[in-house]
Amino acid sequence: MKPSLLIYVHGFNSSPGSLKASLMAKYCAEHRPDIRVEIPQLPNFPEQAAYQLKQLVEEHQNDYRIGLAGSSLGGYFCTWLNAHYALPAVLINPAVKPYELLVDFLGVQINPYTHESYVLNDTHIDDLKVIDVETLTNPDNIWVLLQTGDETLDYRQAEKKYQSAHLTIESGGDHGFVDFERYPERIIQFLNL
Repeated sequence: MKPSLLIYVHGFNSSPGSLKASLMAKYCAEHRPDIRVEIPQLPNFPEQAAYQLKQLVEEHQNDYRIGLAGSSLGGYFCTWLNAHYALPAVLINPAVKPYELLVDFLGVQINPYTHESYVLNDTHIDDLKVIDVETLTNPDNIWVLLQTGDETLDYRQAEKKYQSAHLTIESGGDHGFVDFERYPERIIQFLNL
């Protein structure tokens, strides 16, 4: 059997050092050291980020069983990868229409993790629209974790979009997903890694 690879995809203005990414890496290191964990620092621009993720999957898909996990904008990217490669994916408070949400963020941005400054413009919004997955092609291998207290995204958008997938909706919480440490073991089981 092929070895396992977990690709964790961070969200907008985030990094591999985010709490959920760190919790997934820590869980695997302590309980499943057989799983290779990749948490790439994505470029700030959607087209470049999508290309990097595509390259990562294509580089390893013949040698590894790959599972995806992603939060917020990372969940949006994981949905796109799931549609193209039929890889199992767990999405945590995923962005459903980031091309609408990020219009409010056009202009200069500073990533609080990397301290990198960059300019978000209309081209980047269009790039997000290009990779939008309107209809899920592999809903059986998608698990979506939502908290209704998400202050950044309306969880009902994800509830509607992913209604044919596996859904877990918790009352309260926030965009960071409160008490996420309850989930790494179950995420690895769902991804069959």
